[in-house]
Amino acid sequence: MAASGHVRIIDQRTPEERDRPFLPGAGRTWLLPFYDVLTRLGGVRALHERAVRIAGVEPGQAVADVGCGTGNLSFAVLAARPDARVTGLDPDGDALRRAARKARRRGVDLTLVRGYADRIPAEDASLDHVVSALALHHLDDDGRSAFARDALRALRPGGRITIADFGGASSDTGDEGDTAHEHGPAHALRHLPRPRRFRAALAPVARDRDDGIVALLTEAGFGDAREVAHADHRFGRVAFVQATRPTT
Repeated sequence: MAASGHVRIIDQRTPEERDRPFLPGAGRTWLLPFYDVLTRLGGVRALHERAVRIAGVEPGQAVADVGCGTGNLSFAVLAARPDARVTGLDPDGDALRRAARKARRRGVDLTLVRGYADRIPAEDASLDHVVSALALHHLDDDGRSAFARDALRALRPGGRITIADFGGASSDTGDEGDTAHEHGPAHALRHLPRPRRFRAALAPVARDRDDGIVALLTEAGFGDAREVAHADHRFGRVAFVQATRPTT
């Protein structure tokens, strides 16, 4: 019998935000029922687990997962640190309801907030970590900048932001030790028409700015922003970028 966890969904949107547009995680609303299957076959779970290892969440720390979708990165955090206090943020109510059902089946504690990346649900200087995976490329330039500034606000001094998203320098250097390769059934995705559309939905918004995430965080006021790892995924090159809120 599954354990019971405390799961709640909070709608923090203002009346003016009710019709605010957003790009769904799968690119199309009708693809949501297939999202978890496609990401599982596409090897996205390994990216989430790697992002959590890089983040280095400690016991009992407060974590915000921005662009959480159906909760997979949040669950990776909780698998590594069951006592972490995790809040997932996403504008897609249907995705959050799926995340809530998954959380209840897992018996984990999880708060899910319907809202936008430029207003992280946390008091000033209250979070230990902000994490995000394959979500930032869904935002336009203004949205990305607003997210970075609000993450700086919400993190405590010394708190860390860890982002896994498309971009980074070219990886054709032959450095196999810093590159993730997926095998097995995910290869079938290359030959299926619908997953090709799904892959296109995950494509980066701005391919021409290889250092875009690092520059974004630096401009927002983070210290030591850097690409710490990368993975050459079939959806595109994924950079793992980390930065710290200065202590002074």
